[in-house]
Amino acid sequence: MNNELEKTIMAAGDLPAMPVVAAKVMQLVEDEKVTAVELARIVASDPAVAARIMKISNSPLYGCQRQNQTLPGAIMLMGFNTLKSLVVVAYLKDVFKPVGLTEKMLWEHSFGAGLAARLIASDIREVNPEEAFLAGLLHDIGKLIMHNHDRQKFQMVIERYYNEGICFVEAEKTVYPYTHAELGGCVLKKWNFPEVLVKAVTQHHTFACSSTEDHYQQSMTAITSLANLFCIKLGIGERDPLTELDLTEEPAARQLKLDNDRLTRLLDNFAETYERDKSYFS
Repeated sequence: MNNELEKTIMAAGDLPAMPVVAAKVMQLVEDEKVTAVELARIVASDPAVAARIMKISNSPLYGCQRQNQTLPGAIMLMGFNTLKSLVVVAYLKDVFKPVGLTEKMLWEHSFGAGLAARLIASDIREVNPEEAFLAGLLHDIGKLIMHNHDRQKFQMVIERYYNEGICFVEAEKTVYPYTHAELGGCVLKKWNFPEVLVKAVTQHHTFACSSTEDHYQQSMTAITSLANLFCIKLGIGERDPLTELDLTEEPAARQLKLDNDRLTRLLDNFAETYERDKSYFS
């Protein structure tokens, strides 16, 4: 790890700490004995998080057939893994404030990639959809850290990205000695996220899975990479859509054995779902 990357990772401590409620929930969902009532008691101590969970549990995203009136009922409907995802969403929404154009676009792209990853994972059935949602949601956390650490420097990357017609990774390499993916992976490791998510975030551009990686890791990385590309193709969190992007030629699509018809169906489903559900996460 080079010195500048290490310094930036240390500076990531300037970000808001993971809230007590989120940290406690993420710890307890790993306990096989924990109940929805116990989790609800913790969530209820943060009214903003509780309200968001109630709102999303009653959204079309989770196929709700009737209104949930209680937190335990909402948690039982969504499942503990989904609850973990939602407390991370609530945390990130605080981090993305104050909401200027850059923060708004970063959030739209991050949420979009999370949603796309969840849809792809549900279709592929090789990884947990909620874990895939987290990988997609967090895949660009390195960009947020760069932006918060030195906004002027990060703006130079954005200007080169848009004005010189080069990919974002190429643009940031002209300003930083590391990529946002490398930084994001290191920070997730610092925050004690599972290794499968650390690797998926680190490799979502390079797709550098070795042949020795287990199949679950390869699939998670591929889904995260493809979810990012779905957003780029549709222009979610981007200035313009990249309609000419051929997803069938991407290594992630080949890894997941997705042909053009299946990719088109997934992309159309994602575009429709994003427009329908984005207000629930705003």
